Amino acid sequence: MDEAADAESFAPLTREQAQRLREEEPSFSIWWIVLGQLALGILAALVALAATGEGHVAWSVLYGALAVVIPGALFARGLTSQFSSISPVTAGFGFFVWEAVKIGVSVGMLAAAPRLVADLDWLAMLIGLILALKVYWLALLLRHKRKTA
Repeated sequence: MDEAADAESFAPLTREQAQRLREEEPSFSIWWIVLGQLALGILAALVALAATGEGHVAWSVLYGALAVVIPGALFARGLTSQFSSISPVTAGFGFFVWEAVKIGVSVGMLAAAPRLVADLDWLAMLIGLILALKVYWLALLLRHKRKTA
């Protein structure tokens, strides 16, 4: 391919073009998703406590949410580190490494749950886990609505 054609097709954006692109495609921080998962987990635990009056059910719901939040926070921290932004290769490698860490920590937390939560209610923990996972979909829906508004 012609080098002049390559340079023309990959021309840097002007200041105005970059600003317009930021307005059309606003960024969405992964930390907002982690915070949303934590907030929903706490809210679900409080609802479980109010509905059942049993503390172990609330702790089970909260622990289920934390089995998503803590690995998600590790993943977010790993992806936003300086090492991950050195080059596209390190970013891609970092993504797979941190995703493996996230999965491993999640599985470890679920395996440790019976020893860490007294009178663990497995159904309540599963509900907390599923609710925290659904925050990803909520974030996608909210991002889509922001773009169309």
